Amino acid sequence: MTEVVTYREALAESMHNALERNDNSVIFGQGVDDFKGTFGTTLGLAEKFGAQRVQDVPIIEEGITGICMGAAMNGLRPIHVHIRADFLFLALNQVLNMAAKYKYMFAGHHEVPIFIRAVVGRSWGQGAQHSQSPQSLLSHFPGLKVIMPSSSQSILESYDYLLNDYHSPVVSLEHRLMYDLNFDVDRAGLRKGEQSLASYVARQGSDITIVATSIMVLEALRAAKHLEAFGIQCEVIDLHCTSDITEEVVLASVEKTGRLLVADTSWLKFGTCAEVARLVCENIPHRLKAPMKSVGMVPTPCPTAKALEDLYYPNLQTLVSDILEVLGESSSSIQLPDEKSMADVYKKFRGPF
Repeated sequence: MTEVVTYREALAESMHNALERNDNSVIFGQGVDDFKGTFGTTLGLAEKFGAQRVQDVPIIEEGITGICMGAAMNGLRPIHVHIRADFLFLALNQVLNMAAKYKYMFAGHHEVPIFIRAVVGRSWGQGAQHSQSPQSLLSHFPGLKVIMPSSSQSILESYDYLLNDYHSPVVSLEHRLMYDLNFDVDRAGLRKGEQSLASYVARQGSDITIVATSIMVLEALRAAKHLEAFGIQCEVIDLHCTSDITEEVVLASVEKTGRLLVADTSWLKFGTCAEVARLVCENIPHRLKAPMKSVGMVPTPCPTAKALEDLYYPNLQTLVSDILEVLGESSSSIQLPDEKSMADVYKKFRGPF
């Protein structure tokens, strides 16, 4: 039995449950207690649980992260919300050089259960400084868990574990374009514990493996649906946790299909696509029947004008064309989708946030 839950509703439910389940859980962030409640994900929590547990903060990202670290090491479970992932850059010393390292530096005597929510922006001219997706940078550092939920189901299962039972720092990159999307949720089938972080097969297929992150999982599923009409069966894998990829899931799929395409929400150089390629090349290079391809953003800062933004981000036509190239199929014999803008498929923003 499934129910329809939006991405936003899943986030709001997870925030509420964290505060209700654990008196030591607290939420810090710009606007978490205002009338919009971080795009609706913290709405009403300050009124229900009190201003001491849901606090608006000044624009001092590194300082607030330091406060969250201190709170985490003294028994609290702080949730720090950044309305744009780019703002997290100002706190990277605290996150990467301190929180991620304390458990190792002090022989496990210090735990830092800080949970950082960072929203990846897109559309309405978010531009170069409000639309970056830093999973590759963050995933490079041992001691930091990085997830990229692609559905309401993945939010409900992984947040339940990470907010209540995990005791190390976490960054969750939430894509703004997905907030208003509906997803089917099977509550009886929610994965528990560490398993909730595992990469998984989102769609079975036999002709090509598409490994994707975040909203590119949805794009991969749309591409698979389009190509199914032409007899092509794509297997789609949701990486979900980019810092700890479930290698056996990826390798088993590539062993089966012999072809690989990786679709990410960021640039290709030194990125998530490159890490998946490393896994395959080091373990089963002989299983590839054709060179793999990577799909990501154009290697420039994101432009502001929509016409340029549509060129910067890959669209469904780009994705399907690249899949056909890996398969050795001609785009002249298989119709490409008549779609030039990914943003037009999803909800458009009416304001900067």
